[in-house]
Amino acid sequence: MTVAVRTNGKAGRRTGIVGALTAPSPTMTALAPLNQLITRFQEQTPIRASSLIITLYGDAIEPHGGTVWLGSLINLLEPIGINERLIRTSIFRLTKEDWLTAEKVGRRSYYSLTGTGRRRFEKAFKRVYSSSLPAWDGSWTLVMLSQLAADKRKQVREELEWQGFGAIAPTVLACPRCDRADLVTTLQDLEALDDSIVFETHAQDVLASRAMRLQVRESWNIDELASHYSEFIRLFRPLWQVLREQDNLQPSDCFLARTLLIHEYRRLLLRDPQLPDELLPGDWEGRAARQLCRNIYRLIFARAEEWLNDNLETADGPLPDVGESFYRRFGGLK
Repeated sequence: MTVAVRTNGKAGRRTGIVGALTAPSPTMTALAPLNQLITRFQEQTPIRASSLIITLYGDAIEPHGGTVWLGSLINLLEPIGINERLIRTSIFRLTKEDWLTAEKVGRRSYYSLTGTGRRRFEKAFKRVYSSSLPAWDGSWTLVMLSQLAADKRKQVREELEWQGFGAIAPTVLACPRCDRADLVTTLQDLEALDDSIVFETHAQDVLASRAMRLQVRESWNIDELASHYSEFIRLFRPLWQVLREQDNLQPSDCFLARTLLIHEYRRLLLRDPQLPDELLPGDWEGRAARQLCRNIYRLIFARAEEWLNDNLETADGPLPDVGESFYRRFGGLK
């Protein structure tokens, strides 16, 4: 069986079985640090293709209208070494989980984010690209879960921890920077609003106290998060050093680097409650990691866009142009 593929933006032919069990060999680039990142992704067990596809939609596809042909998506991810069968399986799973929806045009399937998927994306990715966090006024939001059944309490706690809450007692969660509307929506969605107690308080007089800092380290596991940020810096600083020395960056390399950069950074932010600076160590690694991510992204985004425009297709042909909001990422890309 022959399958149409694109190489450097041009159509080609590949012989083999659709959805073969073995992944294609990842494309080796001239950038050694990028090859190391691709190999590292390949060595994950299992390869988290669904998560990478969400990264790709959020970072690259949604700004261009949010809909692409499945075949071009497969070709785009092939250089990372993800086989066609795994991509199709992951797309099917994301569709069942209400992240994606399909539209058939002839024999081709075009996938886009659902309304629910778009809301999830906006909630998660706005943290990735924000230029800075708002100033903290010293207020805390506390949620008491003592009136919830044990199973429901566990479910609510897990969901709120993703939103930046930490446990300061077995049935009390706290967050120093909480979006009240998001909190209410979450509790409503989990059918826990009526049995939860939510209130706000101020603790400005103890911001610098030893007890407060120790509590923050315990409730949010700051030391473990710092080690993850240190690992991110260790992985991507060599890439930054190589990229900025290149006179002619290749669009394909820039796309791969941008995708893996945002994928790793997004996964870090899922663990990060984004506490105010007042509650973090002075040498907090998260600040350096954010600056590194921003610098790499600003350097390579334009050439990556060239690769996307050459290799992704919609039902109407080429990708639509990105909107102005895209250029506001990381405080401004232009």
